[in-house]
Parts: sequence; C-alpha cells; structure tokens
Amino acid sequence: MSDGHMSPAPAGARTRVGRPLLSLALASMMDEVHAHSGAVYLMAADEPVLEMAVMAGLPRAFAAPWERVGLSAPIPVAEAVRERRLVWVGGEQEMARRYPRIAVVLPYPFALAAVPVATSAKVYGAVFVTWPGSHPPDLSERERDHLTAACGRLAVRLERAVEDSVSPHAEPDLLPSAHAAGAAGTLGTVEAARMVARLPYGLCSLDLHGRISFANAAAAELIGVPVSQLLGSQLWAAAPWLNDPVYEDRYRAALLSQHSTSFVALRPPGDWLSFRLYPSTTGLSVRVSRARAVAEMSRAGPRPGDAPSRLVTISQVLSLAGALTEAVGVQDVVQLVADEVVPAVGSQAVVMLGSRSGRLHVLGHRGYPDARVVERFDGMPLAEPTPGTHALNTGVPAFFDTREQLERLYPLRHATPDGFAAWAYLPLIASGRPVGTCVLAYAEPHLFPADERAVLTSLGGLIAQALERAVLYDVKHQLAHGLQAALLPHTLPTLPGIDAAARYLPATQGMDIGGDFYDLVPVAGLAAAVIGDVQGHNVTAAGLMGQIRTAVRAYTTVGQSPEEVMRSTNRLLIDLGAELFASCLYLRLDPGRGRAVMARAGHPPPLLRRPDGRVRVLDLAGGPLLGIDGSAVYPTTEVELAPGSVLVLYTDGLIESPGVDIEDALAELGRRLAEAGDRPLDELADELVRHSAAARERIDDVALLLLRADG
Repeated sequence: MSDGHMSPAPAGARTRVGRPLLSLALASMMDEVHAHSGAVYLMAADEPVLEMAVMAGLPRAFAAPWERVGLSAPIPVAEAVRERRLVWVGGEQEMARRYPRIAVVLPYPFALAAVPVATSAKVYGAVFVTWPGSHPPDLSERERDHLTAACGRLAVRLERAVEDSVSPHAEPDLLPSAHAAGAAGTLGTVEAARMVARLPYGLCSLDLHGRISFANAAAAELIGVPVSQLLGSQLWAAAPWLNDPVYEDRYRAALLSQHSTSFVALRPPGDWLSFRLYPSTTGLSVRVSRARAVAEMSRAGPRPGDAPSRLVTISQVLSLAGALTEAVGVQDVVQLVADEVVPAVGSQAVVMLGSRSGRLHVLGHRGYPDARVVERFDGMPLAEPTPGTHALNTGVPAFFDTREQLERLYPLRHATPDGFAAWAYLPLIASGRPVGTCVLAYAEPHLFPADERAVLTSLGGLIAQALERAVLYDVKHQLAHGLQAALLPHTLPTLPGIDAAARYLPATQGMDIGGDFYDLVPVAGLAAAVIGDVQGHNVTAAGLMGQIRTAVRAYTTVGQSPEEVMRSTNRLLIDLGAELFASCLYLRLDPGRGRAVMARAGHPPPLLRRPDGRVRVLDLAGGPLLGIDGSAVYPTTEVELAPGSVLVLYTDGLIESPGVDIEDALAELGRRLAEAGDRPLDELADELVRHSAAARERIDDVALLLLRADG
C-alpha cells in the first residue's frame, strides 16, 4: 500500500520522529477488514477542527471537500468524534438519507465506517475506511472489533508520542503501485504486450489518478490520438471531445464502488465509441470499442415521443445545493425548487407537501395547469395509501417510470390523475424526522437509472434541510410580527394642542422585525413622547422593546420627571439582566407654555422645524445607552416650542446607510423638512421616509415620530 519500503518497528518500541505511525496504522487497519480506501484525521491544536493527516487507496481529490472538517459538521468522521462511537453507513441510499452533502459529491455505491481515535481521557482524531458497493449492508462483528481495537491501539500510540513531546503530523498519502513482479519477469511483460497488440479492440490502463500508463495501438486509433500523447494524460483530457465531467464521473464511480462502469461518447463527426472501465485497488483497465448499436440509433434519428436524455451532473447538484442555502421562507424554497431543481432534473412540474397533525398539506406547486389536481392533497390523512404518504411515512423514495408502474401499486383513485407520465416521490427527512415530500412529475415516461436516483435522493435531503430551516423561520417570523404588532401602538392618542404622526418600517434583512419603538402618552394636561432603539432584529429585541415601552409608560403615569423616567428605565434594564442595550429619547411636552423638556440616552438628536421654515438639529445633554451603567444620570434640556413648530424624532435607520456620512444624511433630512412646507404631518412623514436612502435600503429598522405644536 505504500510508496516506499517500510521496515516493521521493533516490538514495544515507541514511535520515533518521522516514523510513518499513521500510515502504518491505516494500512494495517484496511488490510484487516479488506477495505479499499481510508483516511486518518487528527484534531487541530487550537480549534474544533479535524484535519486529514493521511489518505490511502484513492487520490486525495476524492475527499478534497473534507480535508478540514469542523466537529459540528454533519459528516461521519465528525459524528464519530462527537458521539465517541463507530458510525456505519451501509450504502448509497443510506448515505443519501443521512449525509446528503457527501452523497451529492460522491453519488456512488460504497460503504463507510468512521471510528474515533480516542483514549478514555482524550480524543486524538478519527479514521474512516470504505468498501466497494458489493459489501453487505451490515458491518460484521469481526470488522467492527478489528476497527475499534485498531483505533484504540492508535490512540495509545498517539498518547505516548505526545508524552515524548512528539507531535503527530501529516504523512504522505498511500497509493498502491501496479508494478509487475514475480516470476513473469521481462519476457512475460513483452509477451503480454504482444498479445494486447493483436486484440481487435482498444485497451488502456489508468492509474488511480486517471492517467494513462498503457494504451495499445487500437485504442490510439479509435480515440484518434497517438500513443505517445496518450501516455501520462488523463483519459477525459486526452481528446477535446472527451473533456466532459460526465466521463470523469464514471472513473470516480468505478474506483469508489469497485464496480465496472461504462459510457459512450461521440467522436466527431459521427463515430460513437464505448468505454468500459474495470477497476481494481491499483487502477483501472479500460476497453474501447465502437458503439455500433448507439450509432445505428443515431443514424435512425429520434423516434416520435422520445424524450431527450438528461443526466444530473455533480456540478449541477453542487450549484443547486448552494442555491438552497439562500432560501429563507417556505415559499422561497418552493420557488427555488421550481426554478432550479425542476429544469435541472428534466421534470416539468413539482408539488411540495408538508405534514401537520397527521395530515398532508400543500406548501406550494408549479407546472400544474389545473390547481385542483394539487389541492386534493391538502388535508389528506397520512394513513391514506398514496405514494406521497408512503414516501413520507417510510422515508424511502419512490420512482415510477410510467403511469402503468404507478397504477400497479396504487389504485387509480390513489394515483395522481394529473396528466403526467412519470414521477419521483422524494421523502424530505431533516434532523432524523420527516418534514414533507417533494413530488417531481415528468410529461413523458422517464427512466431513473441508479445514479440519477442517488442524486435525486441527495437533492431530497438538501431540500429537506432548506425546508426545515424555512418552516422554522416562518414560524418565528409570524410570532415576531405578532409580538411586535402587539407591542407598538396601533394608533396615537389625540391630545389637545398637539398633532402627531408616526411611521415604522422593519429591516428587510433578518426577520423583518426589530427593537425600534415609539409612544405618545397623555400626562395631566401635558404629553410625554418617547422613541428608542433596542439593538437587534429578532424576537428578543422586540420583547425587550415592549418591556422598555411599558416601563416608560408606567414611570410617566406615576409622575416621574424626564430624568427620573430615564434613570428608572435604565436600572430596570440592568436588573432584568438583558444583554442588549437601547438608545432612547424622552420628552415632556407643554404646548400651552410653548416648551419641551428632553432627556437623551445615546439616541440621535431630534430636528426642530420652526414656523418660519428654518430647521436646526437640537443639541441635547444626555447620558449613555440604557442598560450599561446602573449609576448613569440623564440631564435634561429645555427647548422652546413655538406654535406651528415641528419636532422630528427618528431612529438611526432613517439616516444611516453604507457609504453615506451621517452629517450629510442629517443635512439632507433637514433640507427635505425645510422644503416640505406646512403640509399635514401624515404627508410629511411619508415624504421623509420615501426620500431617505437609508429607509429605502432598510438595513436597519426605521421609526419616525412627528410632533407639531398647534397654534
């Protein structure tokens, strides 16, 4: 298994610096259980990360996405470390259900075991090994015992190495060599070459990296490239017409599953060639011949009703997986599946079904001319014997190439009379529980080969994860909006001598809610107004906002002065143990005497528009944000408020936007206010919000409260 000669270590000797401890342990482990590839991971020194230290049996490119793995990652080696147990994946279907991220990249039949490398006191890393797809679906007791014991021995040796101040390190990967050896000798090799040269079809030998190490003359002639140019190049890069990811995918499938694979390719202008790949643990043998049957079909031309073939490639699936991570709500997921997944897999329609209280409900659908066909699913009991409920209840995908296949298993009344001819029912399983079913419908009969079924099953897992996040988001979103609607005033009170208008716009990022608040409170012939901003755009911020608004109302009602209201609210916030801070501006209005007394806690300064149209920013005394310092004081400032004057109270979401200086934004707000004239406050509020660049982008919440002293 190694690239060079390794002498066995003396019995009982401790590993010296530079000895291939990991390589020897991995090679021995794989040999004991007859695995054909594997890798050893070590824990990073200063972060919760597993790093691949050595790989054996296959090129490292096969595991490139997982060379560094976070301990929280949903993959077998990380799970083995987290749970301190052996993790077994018996085949491609199980891999697709449990670890769709791996199945998306490697949708091939193989089995995998991941084992922690740990003593009772410490985890040093993990090992995974793989077997061909022909391995039984269960791990034998002998294999389990060998793997567990070998990883235990490796952990002890790593522990000793650390005690000797020898840090474990990465080692060269182990790839088997395919050197001729033994009695055959040179004469045998020469005779074998002569025999191969006489064969009427092409033969190539590929190493584990896909590079051609031998090709006979017939192969060179069929491919159309001289032997001298073939040697050392990868098969799919040897000629421009072979440079397609699909062909490289067949090579990967053969090596990982250790099953023969094949493909046909068109050598321009019209020669179809058949490539058959026969794998071993040292490389692949490739037989190249003319694909006469395919050529005959091509010459005959497409028959009426033949659907164009479509193969979902790895690159397509990776792109879809990335797109699914961007979906936010349930309808975003439905839209993305309809726009991206449906065309990629060649289907013409999709239904997304969820489950609630023992019944199916339709989350969304696309491609059905008659919506009534889909609506019959809504409210259907999960006990009803339909393909959709069966997939959801069992977690097993179902594929029907034709309507006849569907109707053989399900009575006509339980089938889908939707005018389509083939279906894929993908169970959506996330976090070990079913969240729904994705039904893909095809207009024509559609074959589902094994590799396409594996990719679709993997896609189902990715859609399920996106849907689970989206459902949770929508629930939180509805809860948060309901909470915020209950906490903000529905209308402002009508008070003598004061005209008022308010606007609130949630941020368009996050959950569309936040902690901005405002209020207007009558106080014994006077009025109190407050505006504030709790940091954050979530349920916690909205809840804390409600507590602050309630506290301000209570302290105002019992007759506290503005500075006392601010001090009391600040102490309450600290006593609550909230980890969020809040800015606040509080003022007591006395329109009869034409004045206002204001207290400020880290809040943007208000603007005052005088009756003559002049606007100025009020320079107010103030204290720190609420919730920081329990001993903070909040001095007040008295401001003259002539009849017809307008006070503009706002949160920073109205003026702060990326790349815009606050001073310039305030100046622009003042200009808009000066040019607005004596229009009604509701019109003025709309005008100020509409022309605010920050309000249009809405990176933050926007609250605006306008107050006018009546003349």
